[in-house]
Amino acid sequence: MSTVPRLVVAAPSSGAGKTTVATGLIAALAARGLAVSPHKVGPDYIDPGYHALAAGRPGRNLDAFLCGPERIAPLFLHGAAGADVAVVEGVMGLFDGASGRGELASTAHVAKLLRAPVVLVVDGSSQSRSVAALVHGFASWDPQVRLAGVILNRVASDRHEQLLREALEEGSGVPVLGALRRSAAVATPSRHLGLIPAVERSAEALKAVADMGELVASSVDLDAVLELARTAPELDAQPWDAAAEVTPVSGRPRIAVAGGAAFSFSYAENAELLGAAGAEVIPFDPLHSASLPEGTAGLVIGGGFPELYVRELSGNTELRRSIAEFATSGGPVAAECAGLLYLGRELDGKPMCGVLDTTARMTERLTLGYREAVALHDSPLGPAGTRLRGHEFHRTVCEPGAGELPAWGWRLPTGPRTEGFAGGNVHASYLHLHWAGSPELAASFAAAAARFAGAR
Repeated sequence: MSTVPRLVVAAPSSGAGKTTVATGLIAALAARGLAVSPHKVGPDYIDPGYHALAAGRPGRNLDAFLCGPERIAPLFLHGAAGADVAVVEGVMGLFDGASGRGELASTAHVAKLLRAPVVLVVDGSSQSRSVAALVHGFASWDPQVRLAGVILNRVASDRHEQLLREALEEGSGVPVLGALRRSAAVATPSRHLGLIPAVERSAEALKAVADMGELVASSVDLDAVLELARTAPELDAQPWDAAAEVTPVSGRPRIAVAGGAAFSFSYAENAELLGAAGAEVIPFDPLHSASLPEGTAGLVIGGGFPELYVRELSGNTELRRSIAEFATSGGPVAAECAGLLYLGRELDGKPMCGVLDTTARMTERLTLGYREAVALHDSPLGPAGTRLRGHEFHRTVCEPGAGELPAWGWRLPTGPRTEGFAGGNVHASYLHLHWAGSPELAASFAAAAARFAGAR
């Protein structure tokens, strides 16, 4: 049995200000000298970056679809090791989960799995007494979800705050923990896939996080928040342990993992699993590195925004040549989304690595959603027939979208689909994968790297 004081920050819908409040809470509590563990419900890569800046430790995702409900509490305890308190930011509206699957992967589902009290962030603009009906409805919808507090956001004035507080006191029975005024200072800029990642904003991101912390510290009763977090009961679970999920290979093969501003999407557990599988994980930045790290025996290129750095990536001809030579020589490569675009012939007309016979371009159409996929061919990530869950999130398109040996097959409402490129030593796909949900992927890739290193 393990106890970590914790709470979940939720909202009636997207756009209510969850990220501002959650990041501000993390920053404000950390400023008090507390060790704060930040978490995010769902497959989001960007919010955890702001959480990490605020907390000074990795922001981690809790996704019951990608990793399975049974792993949520263990993954939480792993991430929260040594923390004084944990703040979990929800996704979308409180009860919105995987499409057509009831509560699965919703904020409410994760809150129940964590036995955590929920704080509802309510956008107070354009309403007064009606806020009580809104909160009452959310508080009574599912008796197993403990909605224990409200934080009002975008409050216009002292009088407006008074009206909202009186309505909630009279009609909801849920205490108000704070009220945030409208503030342009804490706004985080967005673009085609949501907020701009913290890694791209540098000093601006640090200032935005500091501003969020100051706003929350001056507007929210932090003592009441901590008292609420400490009401969370013990969890009947043991912390997730990467070493218990995989068997290490010998030889400690070096696996290069792309990072930096163009490839900022990653789950911390993926690298932890590779390390537990016996690999030496070496980060590198394709925007600045002239070649792959010396002794590279495996290459992982995750998601991000290569379309915003297409000139710089294309201009780094030495690294593109190094990656192409590595793949041609039989080195195992795993790429997803941004990595897929980078391995193709061209992106928006600019030359890329040329490992894959596909061309990519930006579009106006957003492709988004969970997928249940089956591997159609052997690859460094595993054998044909491997089944797992992933997530698509992009506004680009590849032509063709699948090679002669597609990576995955899955079914959409419009019918079956094949996607990606597999076979031999390269696996590339739009599908984002959380390896904690399928740790055999890390074991398979580390083994492929060890074989490649041993054959050289």
